[in-house]
Amino acid sequence: MQTLYVELGERRYPIFIGSDLDPQALLAPYIHGKQVMIVSNTTVAPLYLQHYQTAIAALDKHVATCILPDGEKYKDSQHLNLIFDALLEAGFNRDCTVLALGGGVIGDMAGFASACFQRGVYFIQVPTTLLSQVDSSVGGKTGINHPLGKNMIGAFQQPQVVLADMSQLSTLPDRELAAGLAEVIKYALLGDESFLLWLEENMDALVSRDEKLLAEAVYRSCAHKARIVANDEKEQGERALLNLGHTFGHAIESYLGYGVWLHGEAVATGMVMAADLSQRMGWISQSDLERTKKIISRAKLPIVCPKIPLDDFLAYMAHDKKVLNGQLRLVLLQQLGKAVITRDFDLERMQQAILANQA
Repeated sequence: MQTLYVELGERRYPIFIGSDLDPQALLAPYIHGKQVMIVSNTTVAPLYLQHYQTAIAALDKHVATCILPDGEKYKDSQHLNLIFDALLEAGFNRDCTVLALGGGVIGDMAGFASACFQRGVYFIQVPTTLLSQVDSSVGGKTGINHPLGKNMIGAFQQPQVVLADMSQLSTLPDRELAAGLAEVIKYALLGDESFLLWLEENMDALVSRDEKLLAEAVYRSCAHKARIVANDEKEQGERALLNLGHTFGHAIESYLGYGVWLHGEAVATGMVMAADLSQRMGWISQSDLERTKKIISRAKLPIVCPKIPLDDFLAYMAHDKKVLNGQLRLVLLQQLGKAVITRDFDLERMQQAILANQA
């Protein structure tokens, strides 16, 4: 098992990364009070819920559960209220802990619920997908979607601890694994070319679910994110770099309908669009663009999206959270392994990059 910490001034929390982790031993120091609400979904609960219920009950805790339907389309206010219903019906108090057992949707919803319930209770992340292990479970962003934009309603809510168990990835569908690899590739493209070289050497083994290499990918991704979050917890500056590909990707998700494309699939094509625009601006070379497309393709991810009317695409981009004072900010590549947040881009070239990467 490897351990790294997210440092937040006077606060810090650990991320435990390994296989067949012992939740009873690892979670015991981080569960406050006697009440634990495990939030999971209909896919993950049959696989892992009993294991965590038993482990936490052995710590002399009262365990209740809230099982939500599985899918991005359920990440809304209606299903968020089901968590509040469960907490209230179980008589939970301000000293309770909400534990998210699932992927990014469950982590975001359970985290948001924990931030709101009685104005804030304790929160633990047990991410069961690669995407949530390397991205959404770390850093405290939580929230729900709105028909006009993804993740537009939410709160920052840092967990007490993150438990990333590689053995749980064995039950992950191939498509979900690939979606997680999109976020892994993101870290390499935006800030670590040596990591990109490592991914190019090991991508086939990662796709084949080599647990040791997956653990290394998760560790390196989380370490990169932890450094950025430590410097900019509330995304006032540097943390926006983590949105490489997301402004384009969120537009794809919103237009197609949440859940039609997985988040990682949309981000993958969004990163291609960002790299394409960077190339059109003369920041990276054509060979850099092809290298970006190749590593994404090797991860079994799409590099083009279905045809979306340009006006619709731009309208969804205009609702993105990275719009500031009416101006759209993009994360673009100055070189592979070095990204920048900028308003200084040519709109016509951006439109060309969008249109060039549609099927």
